[in-house]
Amino acid sequence: MSAAGHRFDPSILREYDIRGIVGNTLTASDALALGRTMGTIAVAGSGRIAVVGYDGRMSSPMLEEELCRGLASCGLYVLRIGLVPTPCLYFAAKMLKASLGIMVTGSHNPPEYNGFKMVLNGMPFYGSEIRRLRDLASRGVWARATGGTVETDALGAYASRLSLDYPAKKGLRVGWDPGNGAACPIVLRLAHRLPGEHLLINETVDGTFPAHHPDPTVESNLAQLKDLVLTEKLDVGLAFDGDGDRIGVVDDKGRVIWGDQLLALLARDVLRRMPGSAILADVKASQVLFDEIERLGGKPVMCPTGHSIIKTKMFEHNAPLAGEMSGHIFFADKYYGYDDALYTAVRFLAMIAESGKKASDLLDELPKMVNTPEIRIDVDDNRKFDVIEEVQTRLRDAGADMDDIDGVRVSSTGGWWLLRASNTQPALVARCEAPDDKSLGFLKKELTDQLSLSGIRLQKNSLLAG
Repeated sequence: MSAAGHRFDPSILREYDIRGIVGNTLTASDALALGRTMGTIAVAGSGRIAVVGYDGRMSSPMLEEELCRGLASCGLYVLRIGLVPTPCLYFAAKMLKASLGIMVTGSHNPPEYNGFKMVLNGMPFYGSEIRRLRDLASRGVWARATGGTVETDALGAYASRLSLDYPAKKGLRVGWDPGNGAACPIVLRLAHRLPGEHLLINETVDGTFPAHHPDPTVESNLAQLKDLVLTEKLDVGLAFDGDGDRIGVVDDKGRVIWGDQLLALLARDVLRRMPGSAILADVKASQVLFDEIERLGGKPVMCPTGHSIIKTKMFEHNAPLAGEMSGHIFFADKYYGYDDALYTAVRFLAMIAESGKKASDLLDELPKMVNTPEIRIDVDDNRKFDVIEEVQTRLRDAGADMDDIDGVRVSSTGGWWLLRASNTQPALVARCEAPDDKSLGFLKKELTDQLSLSGIRLQKNSLLAG
């Protein structure tokens, strides 16, 4: 063992992963210390193999190099699978029965960010485990042994596995926008493997993200894809975030199919074959989704937001399907239970092809509500959780009909509003849903009044201001 502790900037240790600004809150020495600490944890559990991948950000190769050096110094054999989407890292770690999988990725954050997502013994590494990681690193008690690294390919096997679950003989006309992110190489392979006609935009990896920010939950980032679908009269458009674990969908009329709507449609296929199953969704999801799951004979379960906690809850409920408003979709039906936007894309394309309907027809079959998209409100990391506590306290004192499993979700006026702290960004996240515009306006006012009481002033063009 060696003793020379390392202190991580507290702001980078998030609930579900590690993420910070490269050269500021996140450095190469953090990557090395992370490798040494995670390697120590893995070998303590008799782990011998680690798998490491990285996304297309400019800083990712440097961080990956130091991370692997730290892991190998603990005696682990590190399989370096290179530039891949995060779901490919999960896939490789599972197929190779690796004790540890670490993805170097800033996900959907701006280009100056980067970070790490981790799995240990097939389970997400998050929450109290990240706090344990912090404490171990600060003590600097690291295992020392001779390990090694080897470069290997995982993209080919991953692409082959994805293609297996497109059984339909019919091909579709599909637009793809991987957003210059890590999903680009897999999108190219899927376009060659799947039947139909495939048109690609922003298909070259570029860590500066020159076309648009790699976050498909923000509608403005789907503008190019909408234009492509409408101009070329395509059946559907698919977009991905920076590391390929979140999906955005545009139907043949150029309308966004939001994450909860997509989950409602996918639940039809899953519950037809697995009646009575639990389907999980996060607190940001529409009530329409939970009602639709129940109508289809499933068991709706509301969960806190966060890809790590939803993966864990899926095991608890033996759920074949789960999802988040943010576009994380998790399939345990025919698949492995982690969030994989590329696999979700294949399953959704197969569903459209086999249904004989247009994507717009499927969307129009869902009940209609009036709602806002997911709205981010910039609030300092050191302030955002305090705001939530203040709002919770006021609402409890007022006797509001409130669910506090993740922030506050308040039922009112035939609808609901939500306010929670983002676990990945210095922001609060809000959403409102109502049966009509008048009720929606009332809910927005309730929410903005609470923000105002906590000193949060919205910009005039905010979607909550109207």
